[in-house]
Amino acid sequence: MNTTFHAAAEQLTTVDILLWVALPYASIAIFLVGHYWRYRYDKFGWTTRSSQLYENRLLRLGSPLFHFGILLVILGHIVGLLIPEGWTEAVGISEPVYHALSVGLGVLAGAATLIGAAILIYRRRTTGPVFSATTRNDKIMYVLLIGTLVLGFGTTVISNAIGRPHDYRHTVSPWFRSILSFRPDTDLILAAPLGFQLHVIAAWILFGFWPFTRLVHVFSMPVGYLTRPYIVYRSRDVELGSRRERRGWERIQ
Repeated sequence: MNTTFHAAAEQLTTVDILLWVALPYASIAIFLVGHYWRYRYDKFGWTTRSSQLYENRLLRLGSPLFHFGILLVILGHIVGLLIPEGWTEAVGISEPVYHALSVGLGVLAGAATLIGAAILIYRRRTTGPVFSATTRNDKIMYVLLIGTLVLGFGTTVISNAIGRPHDYRHTVSPWFRSILSFRPDTDLILAAPLGFQLHVIAAWILFGFWPFTRLVHVFSMPVGYLTRPYIVYRSRDVELGSRRERRGWERIQ
């Protein structure tokens, strides 16, 4: 950490340091180490524990809404947090255009995600076998996930509805990048409205809890299907087939 941070740290309270320095780095460490540990020692638990067999009607409605919505939410956060304002302007996207797109798509994605999540939670609570398969970690995960989504969605909608939108790319985004560069600038996040701060805190807590939930399936990709051998089905009926078996492919008796 640079001398600027040390100088600023003298003016910060203990709570500020815990929330805006310690919490982010602890969450990132737990997120990375936790996923490695989970994959290394709990591969059989690396699953969504699908409940499609128990109920399918609500699942077919809620799951696409939630998953496509959360995908847009994640992509929007990646662009908003990691790409500086100057970069988007350099490719011809002015700030008013970027703001209109981010708010419009953000509200649409947030609404779809929350509606889908509400349907899935209702399904889980009202379908006996699905509710019985719900663990304590699942319940905590739902609270953290929905809380984070509501805080982010509510902050965006309310701030724009009252005509006082906050440009998070001047506060939250550079603070987030300063965390990743190991030069935390807490003055930036302290300049953001309370709603944004609460959303950030909830998100860090969610990321810290992520490796211990079914959310790990986000990082599951069926790459093995591309290289696994074909499954050969062989008949037990010796009368089937008119061609002579090749060596090494004798029929099973």
